[in-house]
Amino acid sequence: MKRRPPTTRLSPAGDASLGLTGQADSGRRGFTLLEILLALALVSLLLVSMNTFIFSMGELWGQRTDVRLFDQHVRAVTRFLDNELRTSALPPAARPNSTPIALQEIRPQNGLMEKMLTFELPAGSRLFSWPERPLPEVVCSLQVRPNEGLILLWHSRLEKNFETDSPRETVVTPLVSALAYDYYDADARRWTTETTLKMDPQGQPLTPQRLRLKFTYGRLTRESVITLTTPGQAMPMF
Repeated sequence: MKRRPPTTRLSPAGDASLGLTGQADSGRRGFTLLEILLALALVSLLLVSMNTFIFSMGELWGQRTDVRLFDQHVRAVTRFLDNELRTSALPPAARPNSTPIALQEIRPQNGLMEKMLTFELPAGSRLFSWPERPLPEVVCSLQVRPNEGLILLWHSRLEKNFETDSPRETVVTPLVSALAYDYYDADARRWTTETTLKMDPQGQPLTPQRLRLKFTYGRLTRESVITLTTPGQAMPMF
């Protein structure tokens, strides 16, 4: 016996519900073209304002970059030299009854003898690049050359040709354009700055109490002062 397929009858209530649903769907609407254009215009204005702000801040920051880097370089070089000179003047580097920082005649690689501020670093320095293994008891001198900067001349007392060979040379910084010397006059109670070494009555150069370095980069100039530690300022050697 064959079965009839089920039939579905829509009730009047069902027809009414379908009609209401259709009406609700037809009441919904999307954004109009005018609203979309207005939203895009507002977003564009916001992006332009943010870009202008970011670029202006970047320009202001970039204008001071050279100044900040230059000042950092001046401070770093000054701290390095002050630390090296202080290390040479204090125990255990400084020997009893000696002048740890003094003026000596040094013959650089250009062959011209010159009185230079000289000191000794028993353990060397991180700037030294040895051709072989590093040696202790390194004698160092400072010199400023035009268009070259601040030069550190160095060689070890343990090298075979220490007395005859010129010391090696390392450029500490090319931005130092001048080196001056500060002397304190105890009688007049004042400081004087000399561009050349001051002489005593016997014609011998005097060791200054302070070094004055002039840094130059384009139109920027800075000056730093390094106080030289004397044996009287050092700690007792015991």
